[in-house]
Amino acid sequence: MPAQWVSQYGDYLFSVAMLKVGNKETAEDLVQETFISAIKAKDSFRSDSSEKTWLTAILNNKIIDHYRKKDVLKNVTEYIDDTGQSFSNSFFKENGHWQSNATPQLWKEDADTAVNRSEFYRILQYCIHKMPAKLVPVFTARFLENEDSDTICKDFNITPSNYWVIIHRAKVLMRSCLEKNWFVK
Repeated sequence: MPAQWVSQYGDYLFSVAMLKVGNKETAEDLVQETFISAIKAKDSFRSDSSEKTWLTAILNNKIIDHYRKKDVLKNVTEYIDDTGQSFSNSFFKENGHWQSNATPQLWKEDADTAVNRSEFYRILQYCIHKMPAKLVPVFTARFLENEDSDTICKDFNITPSNYWVIIHRAKVLMRSCLEKNWFVK
């Protein structure tokens, strides 16, 4: 029921938007646009899914549109080429082995236990927003929305090889950030 959407789903949608865009004003705008679009399309809502799922799907489309408008992934091939050497040098030796200061560490807490703790999400959000902006939308689509690679490539207009480079870099950066700020402390 549209009259209750804001009170029932507003906070949830805002937290999803914040996690994916990292800016309070942008997240608020995206949630507002989501509600406006949902009200306009309420007659097309089928009860195949819950209102929350439907609203989240609308929000996710708004977030994709937001990143497209910002041209975050424009020239992604150029970005990958320009940053490749510095990224590799930060984490890997010439022979492909880990740099000694970047070697994966043993985590003191089980990852499955950590994701059930609210403090973990604050650190996760921090780590996502420390990533280069060109990595964030692809990373969040893959690991927070569980989108498949074909859908992500289509949504963000990137090649499969660029997708895999972005995912690899994002995972390395995420692991490093989580180790420094959560698991290994």
